[in-house]
Amino acid sequence: MALDFLAGCAGGEESEAQTRGLCELSQLVDDSETLNLHEALAPSPKSLEPLTMLGVAGVLVGHPFDTVKVRLQVQSMEKPQYRGTLHCFQAIIKQESVLGLYRGLGSPLMGLTFINALVFGVQGNTLRALGQDSPLNQFLAGAAAGTIQCVICCPMELAKTRLQLQDAGPARTYRGPLDCLAQIYRQEGLRGVNRGMASTLLRETPSFGVYFLAYDVLTRTLGCEPGDRLVVPKLLLAGGTSGILSWLSTYPVDVVKSRLQADGLRGAPRYRGIVDCVRQSYQAEGWRVFTRGLASTLLRAFPVNAATFATVTVVLTYARGEEARPEGEAVPATSAAPAGPTLAQPSSL
Repeated sequence: MALDFLAGCAGGEESEAQTRGLCELSQLVDDSETLNLHEALAPSPKSLEPLTMLGVAGVLVGHPFDTVKVRLQVQSMEKPQYRGTLHCFQAIIKQESVLGLYRGLGSPLMGLTFINALVFGVQGNTLRALGQDSPLNQFLAGAAAGTIQCVICCPMELAKTRLQLQDAGPARTYRGPLDCLAQIYRQEGLRGVNRGMASTLLRETPSFGVYFLAYDVLTRTLGCEPGDRLVVPKLLLAGGTSGILSWLSTYPVDVVKSRLQADGLRGAPRYRGIVDCVRQSYQAEGWRVFTRGLASTLLRAFPVNAATFATVTVVLTYARGEEARPEGEAVPATSAAPAGPTLAQPSSL
């Protein structure tokens, strides 16, 4: 999925600094007494840079797992290259070095700023337009965000998938994500660049809805408040669990999407569409084909969430700490409760 958000960093002696960081995050939206984090992270000059850094950290941590996932999803069982997740990791490193795990990295790095802006902007504005912060509206706002970002996500993932699967060295077909999309456009036109769009929509729309709904419910249940010394571990748990649930909700569709986008890379195309891909895959390999690469995906969820939330916490704690205080104002004592707007439900990180 384009976004595996959220959570944590270590507690202990740094917990008060982290709590202040969360309060700084809540101050990103002016003139607000009670605040959801989806509003704080809506794209703006103040929040876009932390969002970009957050996305970069998540991509760097999670991309090797994504490469393994894609290779397991599309390999032929007639001549399988990999026996499982661990063997795939080992084989890639042995044959291509560690850099092989980062094939296609440029594509998600190019698109993450636009995707972050779209997801948080659409989700926050949709939730405000619906007028009530309810579980159903959280799902609908998340689904709307997932739908809109497919415009960028689909071509980006097409290039990423092709680069992850192409041969290494002089035999490679594409020099990078832009060259990949340019070649596809010249050969297949706009329809080729948007290959897999229907399956991407079927994956992203419900999975983003599930993510935001699950995160909202979990943060409310766990009582995530900025004054709580356990707020970071709670957000870690909520974000990681929500990410796992969102992947589980539509994972079979992701397998189909990967197969459609990789189709024709080596040899003639095999599939005429989503239904044909499902039928052929099931007939050849049974229902287990739709769980290929799932272990790698679930292993990726918590590391990505940890990296992204640790990044945004550190950035907002240190980079925005002085900016939030008027010039000449003394730093408050660490024993005092942090000032700022009340953090309602951080429902969109």
